[in-house]
Amino acid sequence: MTETKKYVRILKAKYASSWYADKIGEVFEVEREANLYTVRRGDESLTAIRKEDAELIVTEKRPAKVGERVLITDKYGTSGEYKDGDILTADLCIGHAITAKEVDLTIIFHSEYEVIVNNEVKNGEADEVERYDTAVENARDAIEELRLAAYAKGFEDARRELTATAPVEKTAQERRDEIVEQAKADINELKNRNFYEVPDADNFYNPYICTAEFIVNNQKRTVVALLRGANTSKVYARGIAKATPDDCFNVHIGKAIALHRALGLEVPDEYLNAPQPTEVRVGDVVGSFEINEVADYYGKIVDVTEDKVFYEDGGFDYLPTVTEGIDEYGEESFLKIIDDSRTEVGE
Repeated sequence: MTETKKYVRILKAKYASSWYADKIGEVFEVEREANLYTVRRGDESLTAIRKEDAELIVTEKRPAKVGERVLITDKYGTSGEYKDGDILTADLCIGHAITAKEVDLTIIFHSEYEVIVNNEVKNGEADEVERYDTAVENARDAIEELRLAAYAKGFEDARRELTATAPVEKTAQERRDEIVEQAKADINELKNRNFYEVPDADNFYNPYICTAEFIVNNQKRTVVALLRGANTSKVYARGIAKATPDDCFNVHIGKAIALHRALGLEVPDEYLNAPQPTEVRVGDVVGSFEINEVADYYGKIVDVTEDKVFYEDGGFDYLPTVTEGIDEYGEESFLKIIDDSRTEVGE
């Protein structure tokens, strides 16, 4: 199977202080893709690009076929009317090279390019035409639907009905809140008459009657569930949950996962793949991240205003940079919620 690579072309820069504000149109190879694109600058240092500020280009290293688009990645020599980062269209394949529609009478060796295999990079004019055609088609469909609805029940009645029945998609934060509440409920719902039952391998019909002890380590982002005999205090089963480096730690979800594992039950998928928090709230713990590095502890949030968050040590930062992105000074770091358990604020 041909190996693919990823590049991004800079389209814009939200912040004038961003390192790539003066590199609009330039192409960089992607080393890691998460909430941001991580690339290397000319000095080989790792840095980040907001996804909203760039377009993704996926390539394969192989000879191009007629009509395929190619990305120039390693131009040979200084001659020719093209450069690294250009996107060209192959119109002739000759041995170890191609020619392109965009540059006349120029030979481009296979070693100079990679073949584009995704559909995100398009000619600007063609992209505008496509968006216009799509908008026109959508408008025509909408007009026809409204006309039919008006004939049947009257325009206003149809509009109200459509509005009332339209499904409302939940946000990632709303879905996470639901999962946290479900995890809290599971702690009690998995009991049988106030105790947890651990099967006895020698006597299936007479399980061990246990209570649960949860050992929480916020720094290591782990929760251990110990199921002890109600009368003996002996540990009959244990389970552990550990948040991955990219996940926000939540003690309630961790307890539910550890308890399921201690009881030998399958862990619900929503606990293992809960959406990350997107809203900053009092009691959240926020970390400052350098790209590809471990978070530095910033502190627990004690107040949130319209444009700032305040930490328990008296410090503050600008709210728009809390979830992702390059900070307000253009530095290669960003703030992230690393613990939203909020056990000290009624959670």
